[in-house]
Amino acid sequence: MSIYLFASITPKPEHVADIETELRLMVAQTRKEAGNRRYDLLRRVDGAPGFYLYETYVDEAAVQAHRESAHYVAFRGKIGDWLAEPVDVKVLTGVDIAG
Repeated sequence: MSIYLFASITPKPEHVADIETELRLMVAQTRKEAGNRRYDLLRRVDGAPGFYLYETYVDEAAVQAHRESAHYVAFRGKIGDWLAEPVDVKVLTGVDIAG
């Protein structure tokens, strides 16, 4: 059963570009993970300094492997002072998913 995550990341205004740079690196690295099915970076249309990640993994073990990966650990360690609020991650299960 696939696991879906939706993460909201709100940087301080002066760190929007820094966060975006790091997120783009995360996208490239995470898409190479064996258990990752989807990893999309989204941004608000209204220009507010928020980013969102839509993630799909094959199972909970793949989510855990992602969270333990060197690139994820480095990312979380780097962005702490750049955030306006804590990262909000929602873990979801599919109800009606397009194929």
